[in-house]
Amino acid sequence: MRKALLEKLREAMISVLPVAVIVFLLYLSPFTTLSDTELYTFLGSTVVLILGVALFNLGADLAMTPMGEQVGAGLSKSRKMGLLLSVSFILGVLITVSEPDLSVLAAQVKEIIQPNALIWTVGIGVGLFLTLAVMKILFRKSLSSMLMYFYMILFAVSCVVVMNGGEDFLAVAFDSGGVTTGPITVPFLMALGVGISATIGGKHAAENSFGMVALCSVGPILAVLILGMGSDGGMTYKIPYEDVSSILMHVPEMIVSVMEEVAIALGMIVAAFAILQFTVLKLPKKRLIKIGIGIIYTYFGLVLFLGAVNIGYMPVGYRLGRELAQQDSVFIILFGFLLGLVVVLAEPAVHVLKKQVEAVTDGRISGRSMMLALSIGVGISLGLSMLRIVCDFSIFYYLIPGYLLSLGLSFFVPPIYTAIAFDSGGVASGPLTSGFILPFAVGICAVIGGEAKVLQNAFGIVAMVAMTPLITIQLLGFRSVVASKLKRQIAMRRILEADDDRIIDFM
Repeated sequence: MRKALLEKLREAMISVLPVAVIVFLLYLSPFTTLSDTELYTFLGSTVVLILGVALFNLGADLAMTPMGEQVGAGLSKSRKMGLLLSVSFILGVLITVSEPDLSVLAAQVKEIIQPNALIWTVGIGVGLFLTLAVMKILFRKSLSSMLMYFYMILFAVSCVVVMNGGEDFLAVAFDSGGVTTGPITVPFLMALGVGISATIGGKHAAENSFGMVALCSVGPILAVLILGMGSDGGMTYKIPYEDVSSILMHVPEMIVSVMEEVAIALGMIVAAFAILQFTVLKLPKKRLIKIGIGIIYTYFGLVLFLGAVNIGYMPVGYRLGRELAQQDSVFIILFGFLLGLVVVLAEPAVHVLKKQVEAVTDGRISGRSMMLALSIGVGISLGLSMLRIVCDFSIFYYLIPGYLLSLGLSFFVPPIYTAIAFDSGGVASGPLTSGFILPFAVGICAVIGGEAKVLQNAFGIVAMVAMTPLITIQLLGFRSVVASKLKRQIAMRRILEADDDRIIDFM
């Protein structure tokens, strides 16, 4: 266990330190005037963040992933479709309403939507689409076709919302699809898909094990858009970020609040798992003890991670955004691209997906190539988001062509790449995106466009982070298809040349 923890710490340091280095260099540069207190708080939060990521990843290996796999496999073996689908719906709702990222988003739009109404509506949306994702595996339906169908519905509903004057809902709705698939949801959902696919089997078992996160990201977007259809516009946004000095005065209260949120979140999952253990799974005591230890690691890892983000990363991200907004527009766009390249590496759920990809594909899709594609995709998304803030135009100009391109690519690449790509979109937009990148964008937008433009231009950045990996990872798959065809052509040419040489020798 000690060796595994040290390895997780090493991975976490490699992931998080680039972000800290960028902030430290900005502190030394003439572009910002960060105080010593802000820097030391940020660096201290970075140390805590590294430990939190390490503990979370270890806990995911020991608990969240095995729990999801056992639930998926156990319910599938029961051969009771009604039980499998009903439990999937309940788990989808419970996991979603307890996701900390969703509570943060709900608090920021509470002036127009009641937080509980938003949270439960989104939860029901995830529950319904998790049920559809399970049905996709059971009936072996094409993920590409399902995604094409539901995204067409999304854009049709989006047009209705815009025509009714609810354009402010667009960015918030698409952001909700990213924040819902957070650090608690992702490991469990991905493992659930693996468990069901492995039990049902079939020649497409590896492909079917992905796609859970992809479909579950659609439900929240549709749910918030439906809420927006009844809106007359005029959503208000009050910037919630305090300065570091004020936050440091309330650290104990913040930590207690985070501990309660995480306890409720994990408690719901553990309670559901306990019920299934006594009724369906009946796992041996030794395995339950290992899962219990993993839950403890997951709990403290998430508390440390979210605490560090709330105390050090959110206020510093907002402050950096306000300061860099004074710089040239080209600098802002390039800095957004650079920040995107490294920030995705620190998302805890990204590493869970990377390991699942390597395990399910037996190393055919390397974790390194996937992380590179993710990094480039998120870098492009943040650069484009900065351009949108500077130029002030609708997020529709990105989302429609972006999703059309990603959905179009799905018909030209191996299905497993499409499933991994759409899962990656949900995974990349995790708590560090909403806890550091979103405040950074809000800070820039508050200076360039004013607070009135924050909902339209700063929000939507999570949606962009969720969208661009769909394209870059499928391009990775497209490259593999082209390379495979070239190898076959070269091999065929050599065979023909060898046959010609034999004919000549014979003559």
